[in-house]
Amino acid sequence: MTVTASWAGASAGDWSVLIHGGAGDVPEDRRAGQADGCRVAAEAAASILGPGGSALDAVQRAVESLEEDPRFNAGTGASLTRDGHLELDASLMEGRELRAGAVCSLGPFEHPIAIARAVLEDGEHVLYSAAGGAAFARRAGFVPVDEAAMITERARLKLASALEAGRAANWAGGTVGAVARDRSGLLAAATSTGGTAAKRPGRVGDTPLIGAGTYADNAAGAASATGQGEGIMRVVLSAAAVSAMRNGALPEQAAREAIERLQQRTGTGAGLILVDARGRLGFARSTGTMSWAAAWDGTSVQAGA
Repeated sequence: MTVTASWAGASAGDWSVLIHGGAGDVPEDRRAGQADGCRVAAEAAASILGPGGSALDAVQRAVESLEEDPRFNAGTGASLTRDGHLELDASLMEGRELRAGAVCSLGPFEHPIAIARAVLEDGEHVLYSAAGGAAFARRAGFVPVDEAAMITERARLKLASALEAGRAANWAGGTVGAVARDRSGLLAAATSTGGTAAKRPGRVGDTPLIGAGTYADNAAGAASATGQGEGIMRVVLSAAAVSAMRNGALPEQAAREAIERLQQRTGTGAGLILVDARGRLGFARSTGTMSWAAAWDGTSVQAGA
């Protein structure tokens, strides 16, 4: 697998945001739509960061935008377990106090990332699972929706294909996520997913695990990962990339080296987006595609797949 990397600069004092719509191998005729969805999410984040809003609010809103978009594997349109149900994972983290919140194996709630934010703000625990996560969500004022309203025909077809092949399959387009730096210097990261199609009930990937799928530390950077969760967990991908930036690596370099190490040690395909403490952005992928969008102070949104 060839590792592709890119970066964009943003000087100290500026805000910046980078979005991903998942690493995979999206068919050519769907790539523009994936990039457009990321662009919309980046615009939503920029509308918060530009006037001086919080990076934590920005990454949450960006991911909510992608959870609402059935083209992505998060929230509405997410992949299904092998028995045909939704089990959703999400997490977010801020880098000033290292606060984090996460949920996993969550049933049909429209915005898992918003529930993860409520976990962060509550502060007693970091990660809630399954029925416990649903109970926390209800106590926090979230209302589950009809599962059928969140399941798309594309998700059903992906499940059928995976069942026919006899194994769980990564979703083309995969997990979604965002990283950002605001004008105050706060870093934040957020990630959300439906996981692999035809996964066994109760399977949890890297997305809700702090340090694997999501990480943020103001002293170094923030990261959101996408790809095959079993491999990403084994190398603690996001924390490893942030540690590299702490030791002086630029985001592009840190992302490339982290993805290369993942590939060498586990044979896993993945993608990674990063922002460093100065607001510089970088990403890398070893998959055929990874839709993305980025913006920083003084620029319009850029996007690609």
